[in-house]
Amino acid sequence: MSPSVDAVGGLAGFLEPFPGGPAPAEEVVRMLDELGSPATMGIAGPRFFGFVIGGALPAALGANWLAGAWDQNAGLFAATPIGALLEEVSLRWLLEALALPAGSGGAFVTGATVANFTALAAARHAVLERAGWDVEAWGLFGAPEIQVVVGEEVHPSLIKSLGMLGMGRERVVRVPVDGQGRMRAERLPEFHAPAILCVQAGNVNTGAFDPVGELCRRARQAGAWVHVDGAFGLWAAASPRYAHLAQGVGDADSWATDAHKWLNVPYDSGLAFVRDPGNLRAAMAVTAAYLPQGEHREPSQYVPELSRRARGIEVWAALKSLGRSGLADLIEGNCRCARRFAEGLAAAGFEILNEVVLNQVLVSFGAPEETERVIAGIQAEGTCWAGITVWQGRTAMRISVSSWATTEADVDRSLEAMVKIAISH
Repeated sequence: MSPSVDAVGGLAGFLEPFPGGPAPAEEVVRMLDELGSPATMGIAGPRFFGFVIGGALPAALGANWLAGAWDQNAGLFAATPIGALLEEVSLRWLLEALALPAGSGGAFVTGATVANFTALAAARHAVLERAGWDVEAWGLFGAPEIQVVVGEEVHPSLIKSLGMLGMGRERVVRVPVDGQGRMRAERLPEFHAPAILCVQAGNVNTGAFDPVGELCRRARQAGAWVHVDGAFGLWAAASPRYAHLAQGVGDADSWATDAHKWLNVPYDSGLAFVRDPGNLRAAMAVTAAYLPQGEHREPSQYVPELSRRARGIEVWAALKSLGRSGLADLIEGNCRCARRFAEGLAAAGFEILNEVVLNQVLVSFGAPEETERVIAGIQAEGTCWAGITVWQGRTAMRISVSSWATTEADVDRSLEAMVKIAISH
């Protein structure tokens, strides 16, 4: 599961001076395979639980290879009709699968960090426009100050996005959370327009959801924009069994998620959605005489990049291969496996720290030093891989189940290895 010390050491073979001349393509690929492949992590395997990283679905991986061979720049319809068209189709399917408002604008980006950045750029445009300020034309110098409200356990990628947008990493107002990391709606501050409220659909440690419906109601009364960071949790809406967790999410103004998490497409692939496509386009539009603007949706008008790979092709392939029922089965199967982990570890006498509402499990094996020992042993043993976290003052092993390939047999095999290592001294 983890690269061996020898494999990592073999990477020194890449540390050569810049070659003076060309080398055959076959030799280059052979070197990558012989030295690089042993130094990879088994992220795509069924027993990798270290982060919320799904393995690539066969259809999505095949589409990724084909799109790579096509070598399309997906910025313009004129440059790649197939890429632009499949973005349109995928966007329509995604809005339906995630229960987001029909007609919302969408952007295919690298991951949740840039998805948050893109959606929050649209939010910044909208709230400042209401205040009579054109941020795209005039910048932030002299602009009305935007009040940004987040939960105490906001994900660092969202904070990074706020910093890149000039709204500051440390000027946010932080709202207290409960024992599962959910924002406490009754502790919201008084909003002062222009304002943006950032909520979570899926806490990165516990999987818990903020009470989005109530938060949206309170924010809307004050004229604040609501953005949902739903890197993995937003996909709960695609499951009849877990859609209740995402209740109220569709009332927000913008959303961010990762396709390379629960949709199981290859890295990298993120998605930003904005209720009013005009706000997204206003924040991201690019014009030049040499850039043709046709009657079709031009992808470059909704994303930070002009040159970009055709992520919509593999997203379409994943959705086409799964269908509505297959996507729901994938999510529900992962959540079932997460509960199986929690039940098995609790039965063995170890403490489960979170309410297992989705696909995340936090387990303590005792004192911080003991938990660290067990995690190191599990990672070295190789049956599976799970990572460490510190959540609300407790050191824990975090198990994230998000691969299409994970079965209950994989859980049982992993549990056996975990318990054996935990009880050994």
